[in-house]
Formats: sequence, structure tokens, C-alpha cells
Amino acid sequence: MAAAATTRIEVLEGGIETTVQDYPGRTGMLRQGLFPAGPMDHFAFRAANLLVGNPLGTAALESTLGGLGLRFAGAAVIAVCGAEAETTLDGEPVPLWESRAVKAGSEFRIGISAGPGFRQYVAVSGGIDVPPFFGSRSTYTMGGLGGLDGRSLQPGDSLPLGSEGDGGAAGRRLVQEARPAYAREWQIETVRGPQASPDYLTEADMKTFFSRSWSVDKNSNRTGIRLEPHKFEWARKGGGISGGHPSNILDNSYPVGAININGDLPVILGPDGPTAGGFVVAGTIAHVGFWKLGQLRPVGDTIRFRELNVEEAVQQDREMDERLTAASLEDA
Repeated sequence: MAAAATTRIEVLEGGIETTVQDYPGRTGMLRQGLFPAGPMDHFAFRAANLLVGNPLGTAALESTLGGLGLRFAGAAVIAVCGAEAETTLDGEPVPLWESRAVKAGSEFRIGISAGPGFRQYVAVSGGIDVPPFFGSRSTYTMGGLGGLDGRSLQPGDSLPLGSEGDGGAAGRRLVQEARPAYAREWQIETVRGPQASPDYLTEADMKTFFSRSWSVDKNSNRTGIRLEPHKFEWARKGGGISGGHPSNILDNSYPVGAININGDLPVILGPDGPTAGGFVVAGTIAHVGFWKLGQLRPVGDTIRFRELNVEEAVQQDREMDERLTAASLEDA
């Protein structure tokens, strides 16, 4: 049976930052100025829901770096996927990428993750039943929207569980070959443009863009991931009526995952990023590679952009989705 709607979770420790998210988030709202929010690592998020028997987009918890503590008022099934961390249920270790039964009164905790990876996702049978806002339960903290009161979780919070899915089955795990590999040096699938060579950047700029390694800056979060500055050659001397720098363009919409070039500073826009602006977008992270953004650790991690064309990006995305089916589950 699915979790009863009256079942609740008490938050003992909110961790570094823990929010309610669903997938794909608050879609169709870009024209109103809202990025979708939703999980940074959509693969681990969906895998956790698969393990507990929920629809893959059901609201769950995103824990950044760890430190989360929960107490369950009733029985449930849980799964944790994502970055390695010490994860316990009533003091006993809980493996990641597996579903476990939880008894009423049980306490679940995630320690601080040392990496590789940066975020964990906790799915509970039935899902987190906070009120939807514009069709999504995802938290957008900068706007104070969605989730639980539009903010990160705090000690003393109480989260209601819903009745999504089939209630799940404890003792299932995602097969090893379906699990992603986490690293400190990442290759992230990227589609060129919409503003690249020859009009904005030179072909030499684009070759450098795709061939070099980029360090992740400490000032990175769900809004944007800053990379180290780089002096581009540029294909033009200035931005014309848009501004004095060649990175300036007339304000236009930004896709999720846009790699924005702000002067000499590349910034990858995350799920809470701005919807529009006046800077060149040299490339866009493909959906198949977007989950990796959620596991980048500020300071220490590096990335390379691996160029795909649109057809390759679509095909690889389909192949990724095939790993998130019942065929990828086995008994633990």
C-alpha cells in the first residue's frame, strides 16, 4: 500500500541545504520570469523514486553536502541516491541506490559528504505532499516559492507524505551498470550556441572552449556555476548598441543550462537561474549531461565540455532514460 496521507516526517536537522523538489519542476513559466527549479541531479532524483515505487517525478528531498536528519511518524520505504556519504537508519548503515523499509519512530541521517559528488536525493514512498505552486512542488528559495514555505528545511519542520505510486518494495537496488560514475574531473555533454562562432566568438575561441579544463569556482550554487575567467579573442570589437564589451547582446531568453559568458567569466545557469539577460551563450548543457551539474563540488572539481550535436544529445538522453526502468532493478 502507498503511504497514508496523514503520515509525516519530522526534520531533526536541515543539513547544509535541503529542499523539496519535483521533476521536471515548474515548466512553462519562463515568460513569467520563473526558471523551473527542480533537482540539480535529475538522474539520482529519478532513480530514488524508481526504487521506492513512485512516479519518477514525485516530490522528494534534495540534500546539498549532507547533514540531514529525519524522524518518521509512520512506516514507509525510503531510498537515497547521489554522492557518497555516511547514511544511517537507527544508527545502522544504509547503502545508497537501495530501498529500505522504515518503521514508525525510526531516525534517518546523512553525514557530510566528502565526495566525489555534492548532493543526495531522498525519496519516500508516497512522496512529499507539500502544496503545489503553479503545478510544481519544487522549491525556488530566491523567490520564496514552492516546497515548504519556499525555503530550505529547518529543525522542527513537519513534512506530510502523499499517496503517489505503489508504496514501493524494500530491498531493491539499482544494478551497478545503471549507476552513474562520480568524479572530480567531469566531462559534460554540451551543444554549441546559440551565440557562438563566427558571429560572436572566433573558431579558435570555440576550440579552446571545448578542449580546455575549467575549474569550478567556490561561488557556485543552484542559480549558477561559476568557472574560472578566460580571456576570449572575440569575433567583434564590442557589443554595439548592447554595450561596450563583445559579450554584450540585446536581452534575450536563457535556456536552462546556458553557458553564459559575462565579460571573461563563464557561468553555467542552473535550475534557479535568471530567465533572460544580455550576455552571449556560447553553449548549452544537454539534458543528458545536466545531472552532472548537481554533483560538481565548488573548489577542486574541474570540467570539460564534450560537444554533441542536437541529434546525438537526443539519442543519448533516450539511452539514459532506459536506465531508469524496472529492468534496472534487482533484489538487494
